[in-house]
Amino acid sequence: MSEKERAGGNGLSRAVIAEMLAKNFEKLPDIDQKIFKYGPMYLGGNGALAGLISNSLYRRALNVTQAPVASGLPMAVLPFLTTFALYSAAVSAPLMSGDLNCPSCALIRGALVGVVGGGVYPILLALPVNVGLASRYVTAPMPEKGNLLRYWVDLSRPIVRKMRAVLVLQVFFGTYLSSRHFETYTKLAQITFGPSGEDLKD
Repeated sequence: MSEKERAGGNGLSRAVIAEMLAKNFEKLPDIDQKIFKYGPMYLGGNGALAGLISNSLYRRALNVTQAPVASGLPMAVLPFLTTFALYSAAVSAPLMSGDLNCPSCALIRGALVGVVGGGVYPILLALPVNVGLASRYVTAPMPEKGNLLRYWVDLSRPIVRKMRAVLVLQVFFGTYLSSRHFETYTKLAQITFGPSGEDLKD
């Protein structure tokens, strides 16, 4: 029987479970607390780096030299914020509310957030930004409207190949981070709902 089921047997609501977990969070070892709090920021940082790399690759492919800051800043900030928010919503928040008790589910969520928020999204974001700059400054020939989709695909194919290592890294880092977070949640659940948990003794 899981900790959540035992808590549910005691008639505890989700809000109460979340409050109990948050109350005992400070009892965890410092390293677990830091990884849980700051780990998503590192995953978001990797997403920002992926954004800068993909932006640089598209700029080279389209011969764009203008507006480096205007194109680079959002390519770092938006993937960071998106990846951080996605991970918090998909992994961190459900764990801290007791709603994510499946370790494989946590790993899959972490991997998906890593590859989508920190890998695919930066690539998709860099494409229209740099195509727009290339069109504005006429640094590369633009296709006719009917061939636009094929042009985007042909332009992105070699860039995606170069970004494979980044995508794989994001998958592994997202999986590792979610596994560490689930381990932290397991410790926290044992402290909160285990036989030695102070809240169950009261």
